Amino acid sequence: MRRKIPSTTALISFEAAARHESFTRAAEELSLTQGAICRQIASLEEFLSVELFRRSRRGVKLTEAGLSYSRRVATQLDAVERDTLSVMGQQGTNVIELAVVPTFGTQWLLPRLKDFQLKHPEVTVNLTNRTRPFLFADTEFDAAIYFGDADWSGTESHRLMGENPMPVCSPTLLGNKTHLTADEIADLPLLQQTTRPYAWRQWFNSQHLNIPRDMTGPRYELFSMLAQAAMHDMGIALIPPFLIQRELAEKRLVIANPQALSSIKAYYLMIPERKVESASLKAFRDWLVTQAQSYSLEG
Repeated sequence: MRRKIPSTTALISFEAAARHESFTRAAEELSLTQGAICRQIASLEEFLSVELFRRSRRGVKLTEAGLSYSRRVATQLDAVERDTLSVMGQQGTNVIELAVVPTFGTQWLLPRLKDFQLKHPEVTVNLTNRTRPFLFADTEFDAAIYFGDADWSGTESHRLMGENPMPVCSPTLLGNKTHLTADEIADLPLLQQTTRPYAWRQWFNSQHLNIPRDMTGPRYELFSMLAQAAMHDMGIALIPPFLIQRELAEKRLVIANPQALSSIKAYYLMIPERKVESASLKAFRDWLVTQAQSYSLEG
């Protein structure tokens, strides 16, 4: 059965014309004549039986249907281009598409990744941010690093390390004190982590305190956002020290209280069962687990 899809040329012409809201500028961008753009748009409107542009002496303007369709078309064309570039870039190499929680990927994994490249120059590791579990079957990912309890159906898990966040803040917020008590912390603005909504409650409970406002305060999805907010005196945050080593070394952040929050959750490398025999993934798995063990021993 033939798919009901317009020609690629018509879609590309439409996307450019919609983005510029000008047939002339679209023609210039695509190195076509204005007449060619007009014909492509007209053929697309005929195919859809929908008016995409309103024409006037002043030019063209997207209809409501045209605006909605242009956004969808742009997203799909971007995806096709991205996939095309990915395939072109994979020629002659083994590629691992890795989903990784952002701050861990930036602050811990990337500074070590050159070592893997030197040991396995035939393997390319691409990183993409993902903060929550997903279905591997619905994506192009070969593996994922995430924080949780390893309960991810259809995968093989490899524990890397715990998190153990500590209260941190700016030196200004700490003032002349060497540290803050749990009661003093309770009076400060508490910066919350979206994917760790009970972190402060758990930390205060570990100090035998029940703080009514322990889940109040601005929420940020990434630890890097929490760190920035804390550095700008917006409050105090619970962050694993290994994710802010530079900030701590440069005294842009300080540990406000040495009591860490222990958790049964940890960072895991998750590999879908259908990929566990991949030689490239085995090499990456062994290297990553060794790196994590070495780091834990250093700590």
